Amino acid sequence: MANSSENANLCGLKREDFQTTINGKKTDLYILRNRKGYEVAITNYGGAVCAIMVPDKNGNVGNVIQGYDNIQQLINAPEPFLSTLIGRWGNRICKGQFTLNGKEYQLAINNGVNHLHGGPKGFHARVWDAKQMGPRSLALHRISSYGEEGFTGEVDITVEFTFTDANELVLEYLASTNKKTIINLTHHAFFSLAGTADPTPTIDNQIMEINADFYIPTDETAIPTGEILKVEGTPFDFRTPKPIGQDIDADNEQIKFGNGYDHNYVLNKKEEGELSFAARITEPVSGRTLECYTTEPGVQLYTGNYLTGDYKGANGATFPRRSAVCLECQHFPDSPNRPYFPSVVLNPHHRYKQKTIYRFGIAE
Repeated sequence: MANSSENANLCGLKREDFQTTINGKKTDLYILRNRKGYEVAITNYGGAVCAIMVPDKNGNVGNVIQGYDNIQQLINAPEPFLSTLIGRWGNRICKGQFTLNGKEYQLAINNGVNHLHGGPKGFHARVWDAKQMGPRSLALHRISSYGEEGFTGEVDITVEFTFTDANELVLEYLASTNKKTIINLTHHAFFSLAGTADPTPTIDNQIMEINADFYIPTDETAIPTGEILKVEGTPFDFRTPKPIGQDIDADNEQIKFGNGYDHNYVLNKKEEGELSFAARITEPVSGRTLECYTTEPGVQLYTGNYLTGDYKGANGATFPRRSAVCLECQHFPDSPNRPYFPSVVLNPHHRYKQKTIYRFGIAE
């Protein structure tokens, strides 16, 4: 059960505002609370994280993730992927086409000429079976049917959210299939470390570090060119911490294609699948920090370039352009069509496993 004493919720969100029935499945809001009393609010509609309540350097608690404050906003979301789970495919596939075992597949097209984030009825727009396991952990489970949004194989997925006493939001993904398929899961959290507000402040002055020597350039439709380029000497170099806004409007073709940052970084790894440091953000005014660790080979940096600020989110917050940073831990875009990218194929009798940690803290 989610927390029952509504008025005790730091986030101000109400369970009843998230309760409805969609295709016979009930939606609800679940509050994870650690021993320090901080909170994460998650709904089983799309695995959307609606609030992350953590302190700033003065002990003031604020919401550091962009979300909606009722189920109708989520269902009719102007930004459908706002802080939701993404599947079966995070990021883009060129023209929604790929070949597996010599057979061609056509996925839903929902981003210009390309497939994006599992399609219009991807994991972000599904009701998951939810089980809260104590005050700090929530398991979401669903079976993605054969042919869903064009994908082959029936896939059984569990995503476990845990909010630790160290203010870490831990996401653990497990999946299996009955037929050879492709899979690339992620969470599209829109982080606003200054705290969401009306309007939510820009991310330009936040200090970013990304543990990557290489990134993946794209064409004008955000599909990889196939190259893997050094970040050195480009606006994409975050190996040494710098303000996100420093080069976000640089005179650079890749920046123009992305309307800012919307690119996948090749994370530095000693071995495939190791849980290692991916990125760090520091918000200088609040003093809040976010560190990201992942087993995934890549992280998509997206700087909210297409947010418009013209709709209300949780507690009346608005989300203008570049008021959030997304660190989507995942495999590389268009991987099924790039055999030299790390494999995204899942075979029967094998398990897909992924772990990503978002650790919130205070700058020293």
